[in-house]
Amino acid sequence: MSSDSDDELSNLMQFLYTCPVGLVDFDASGTIGLMNPKAMQLMQVLTATPHVSNFFSAFERCGPELRNLAQGFTGRRGTVCENRRVFVREGIVDDASGATVLDCTMVKLSDERFIATLSDVSRQVAQERRLRQAEVWFSSLLDGADDFDVLSLDGAGRIDGVKAGLLEETGLPRDAVIGRTLDVFDCPDADGAASDVVGKIALARRDGWYLDEGWRRVKGGERRWCQRLIVVKSDRDRDSGERSLERAASGYVAVLRSTTRQTFDAAKLRRLLQTDHLTGACNRAHFFEVAERELRQGPYRGQVLSVVAMDVDHFKRINDTHGHAVGDEVLKAITAACQGVLDPADTFARLGGEEFVAMVATDLAGASAKAEALRARVAALEIPSAAGPLRVTASFGCATVSASVRSMAALLAEADRALYSAKHAGRNRVGIAEGVAAVA
Repeated sequence: MSSDSDDELSNLMQFLYTCPVGLVDFDASGTIGLMNPKAMQLMQVLTATPHVSNFFSAFERCGPELRNLAQGFTGRRGTVCENRRVFVREGIVDDASGATVLDCTMVKLSDERFIATLSDVSRQVAQERRLRQAEVWFSSLLDGADDFDVLSLDGAGRIDGVKAGLLEETGLPRDAVIGRTLDVFDCPDADGAASDVVGKIALARRDGWYLDEGWRRVKGGERRWCQRLIVVKSDRDRDSGERSLERAASGYVAVLRSTTRQTFDAAKLRRLLQTDHLTGACNRAHFFEVAERELRQGPYRGQVLSVVAMDVDHFKRINDTHGHAVGDEVLKAITAACQGVLDPADTFARLGGEEFVAMVATDLAGASAKAEALRARVAALEIPSAAGPLRVTASFGCATVSASVRSMAALLAEADRALYSAKHAGRNRVGIAEGVAAVA
């Protein structure tokens, strides 16, 4: 019997150490009892110290809501959150700069024990974003099927085939095009950065395709906005039937599409990439792009920057009682109401679920005043439902950039702490960071 138990323990330990997903066992305070090497690797990205001892503390800067979700879970056991994306390193979620994004699922096993799984989904998030780009692009291509040019590229990304129509349009002779890369057609702004054609070819080779847009030269010194798709030519591995990522592609096809006659396509593409699909608010990825840019540029403009974190009160109860369709209508109504209160220069985003944030160019007093206006506007809403008009409230937390709070992750963490103080004080109120009393 002892031998069988030893074998079971040995098999369990082998599974934990070889599992490709991070596994973390911790108590209600976040103190880690056990984690496998993959979890240790992922969580070391979160902190400057090599040893991570507390799960919640490790996520304090980029995912402070995890502690609140665990502490606010009232069931004796069950799933606290599932596939929740945590942006560990803010950035543009694409192949160029790449944000680091972790997927976290947290389960409560007993009153004092939790387990979490962690996995790095950064590449998946980037590919999802680019897939949305492609869907819009192909749709627009079908709308104007006579408005594109096709070129052939060799394995190194140099042009080896071009139609006479494109040469006529650009005014370039064939000898000036053959053997060159696609940037021969580019016509960037005077202060624009050089096109990284080599990098784009590498991404096309890795993923099978790459999509971007920019100015293209036309005859007579003019220029035209162009969308450009680079696709790997069919190159199937004889054994597996799949393209090998370890070897160079045999060649590429480039499709250039002018958007001069249909400029709404670019606007539609940009809107899809920047907005939340349900509410129309700014989405999380774009919010971090804008926020980090404002944080960098704000001091040079003498601008004070604050954030207002917002969480809809008892939203789970709304979904459970009235259904998710009504819950969706609540989120849309709240978004419209908040956008009606905020200034055009403010950025309002849905971070996920019932969580929102507003970035405002004002000090803490100004941010708290805006938060109070938002609170009152949300509380005045009446959302239609089968049971009659539905009233909702929301809690808010405000924080301002200071000498000790300079990154957007740290700023949001401060605002989240203020928000949850407001919730613990009774909800439907505004909390202020750094110990300032909540506003009723």
